[in-house]
Amino acid sequence: MTKATNDAPADQSATPYLEVMPLGGMGEIGKNITVYRYGDEIMVVDGGLAFPDSYQVGIDLIVPRIDYLQQNAELIKGWILTHGHEDHIGGLPYILPRLPRVPVYGAPLTLGLVREKLAEFGLKDGDIDLREADTNAKVQIGTHFGVEFIRMTHSIPDNTGYILTTPVGQVLHTGDFKLDEEPSDGQLSDLGRIEQAGKEGVLLLISDSTNAERPGRTASEAEVARNLESLIASCKGRVFMTTFASNVHRIQNVINIAHRQSRRVVMEGRSMLKYAQVSQSLGYMELPEPFLTNDEVGTLQDQQVLYVCTGSQGQPMSVLSRLAFGNHAKIALRRGDSVILSSNPIPGNEEAVNLVINRLYELGVDVYYPPTYRVHASGHGSQEELATVLNLARPKFFLPWHGEPRHQINHAKLAQTLPRPPKRTLIARNGDVVRLGPDEFKVTGTVPAGAVYVDGLGVGDVSDDVLLDRVNMSQEGLIIMTAVLHPTPHVEIVSRGFVRPNRELDAQIRRVALEAVETGMREKKRLEDVRDDMYGAVRRFVRKVTGRNPVLIPMIVD
Repeated sequence: MTKATNDAPADQSATPYLEVMPLGGMGEIGKNITVYRYGDEIMVVDGGLAFPDSYQVGIDLIVPRIDYLQQNAELIKGWILTHGHEDHIGGLPYILPRLPRVPVYGAPLTLGLVREKLAEFGLKDGDIDLREADTNAKVQIGTHFGVEFIRMTHSIPDNTGYILTTPVGQVLHTGDFKLDEEPSDGQLSDLGRIEQAGKEGVLLLISDSTNAERPGRTASEAEVARNLESLIASCKGRVFMTTFASNVHRIQNVINIAHRQSRRVVMEGRSMLKYAQVSQSLGYMELPEPFLTNDEVGTLQDQQVLYVCTGSQGQPMSVLSRLAFGNHAKIALRRGDSVILSSNPIPGNEEAVNLVINRLYELGVDVYYPPTYRVHASGHGSQEELATVLNLARPKFFLPWHGEPRHQINHAKLAQTLPRPPKRTLIARNGDVVRLGPDEFKVTGTVPAGAVYVDGLGVGDVSDDVLLDRVNMSQEGLIIMTAVLHPTPHVEIVSRGFVRPNRELDAQIRRVALEAVETGMREKKRLEDVRDDMYGAVRRFVRKVTGRNPVLIPMIVD
């Protein structure tokens, strides 16, 4: 595998500062995308998605706004991808087709997952210029951006940070990372290169803040594997394990454990199968024995079977949820089975996960999940690891990234306790324009940033106002008022989710609405004004009588 290199010097005659613009992933966890601009050139990093919170009713996915990139499309010279998690590549099918075709660099597994994702949207290799780069490759993007990938351990293979060489100085971006001392593939984080960069001079460090509140170190994947093996060895019946489908290392460890424990592995769930297939085809997953299908396990005893399935986040249509609620077409849980949740809920998914766990208990199966059982470890470094990177990089300026404000601020506080703290730290938000120069580090403005909602086949056609209506309807209900003006004015009322059938209340609402309509007609108001009068009268009446604020839809039929 060759490395793409280009040692062309940067043009020093351009504007004397670099602009760093996070369009997603700053002050939040998810939909990561970062834009660098120097003069008339732009380089972009990642393009992820986020999953909706419980109040974002009906939304499937959230991708970042790219108005700034579309407005400056002709300046984009290239793209780099740090790794293959959904919050870093999941938005690319929605983003890349809307922008010019430029080189997109990433490691083999990352690009393999991107190709699979693009294919689902009918996009072919020729549509997107994907270029493979090793985890220590050097690439030149445009005239001003020299990129050197740095291998960093995480919960997926081929994970990288990078050193960005620009006319104003070096930027070191860790990407997602933890400093695992026993990584499953034996590939340690390249701390030597970070230390070397620190000695050369790091103008700006952008570093993962996810676990900035956690003291100590994050547990190693090897420790999780040992705990999983001990637990699986103690299980007498069938074992069902769920984790993130992208956690290739852990799934590989579980496959190896199953083989040692004389269990055959069944993969269940679309995303689990997709990641496994891509990982196998690129040599990142090895199978001691082929996977079985559920139809092939009939002759095996319960203690000879281990299912790896989707559902770590309580997704309603996932395999584990369907098993928990008895909706799976081919498999039914029973007493004696064991379920292992080798994951923590993503913020916002706690309720869904707890619902599944409670249902599993009701079925009488044995359930194992953190923190009671140490069967999961974060892919992000804790305070000791964050301090190690800060000490090695010795940055002049520091930008905590990949976390909510509390994570960013705690990361900033940690940096100030170190022997050589950064000269200045900024807590940035999505859309901030961070100006960086040899002696300059400040927010100088903003660009459009935020969320684009994906709802079914619609992308961006649902706004916050629509979501507010959905929430209001779910909480307060809906009343539709139809005023028919001829031959004799009368009003029909239909309500949903408001109150149980109440003829007296319906009659009162009709009377209030009709009075408003008749008054408007006597005063010869425009139909639009009559409609608004009916809306206002019913709104006031319902609020006074019931204390509720249902969504009201008034209609006039002339």
